[in-house]
Amino acid sequence: MEHNWDSYIEIARRFEHKARYQDREDLRHSIIIEIAEAKSRNGDKTFTEATMCRIASYVVADYYRGLRLPSGNLPCGRCSKAQRGKCQRYDLYSQCRKGVEVVSLNSHIEDGEGNSIELIDTIADDSAVDLDAWLDARAWLLGCPKRLIEIAHKMVKGITLNHGDICYLSRFRKNGQLKLL
Repeated sequence: MEHNWDSYIEIARRFEHKARYQDREDLRHSIIIEIAEAKSRNGDKTFTEATMCRIASYVVADYYRGLRLPSGNLPCGRCSKAQRGKCQRYDLYSQCRKGVEVVSLNSHIEDGEGNSIELIDTIADDSAVDLDAWLDARAWLLGCPKRLIEIAHKMVKGITLNHGDICYLSRFRKNGQLKLL
C-alpha cells in the first residue's frame, strides 16, 4: 500500500491554522499520522480527499478537547456528555478514574538526604561521559604496549592479522587472565 504523503501534507496545512500558533506543527504532524494510519487500515478501498478532510477535522476536535480539560490533566473528551455534566455540577474531577496527574519538571522534591532539588535534575543524561571510566581507560592505554594498540587499529579497520600479531594478542590475553585456584 502506497501513501501519497504530499496530499496528506496539503490536507494538514489546510487545518493547522485552527490550532494555537505554538501547536500548529504538532497538529499538522498529528493529522498526517492519523490520515496515514487510516489509509493503512482502509486497505485497497478508495480514499478520497473528503475522507482525509473528515479525519483532519476529527484530529482538530481532539486537539480542542485536550485544551478544554477542566484542571489541565483530565481526559474528559473520552467521557460521555452526561458524565462530563455530572462532574462539572458536583466538582468530581478529583475522583475521576481517568485522571492523570501532570507534574512539572521544575517542581521541587526531596532526595534521600533531605535536600530539596528540582525534578529535572534527577533525569539521567545519556550523552554524559563517565569520567571515571574514561580516566581508567586513558590510564590503561598510556601503559599499554604500542604493538597491542597497532593490532587493535588493524582489527577496527578490518585488516587481517598475520600470524605474529595473533600470537602476540593471544599471549597478552593469556597473561591478563586471572588465575583460578
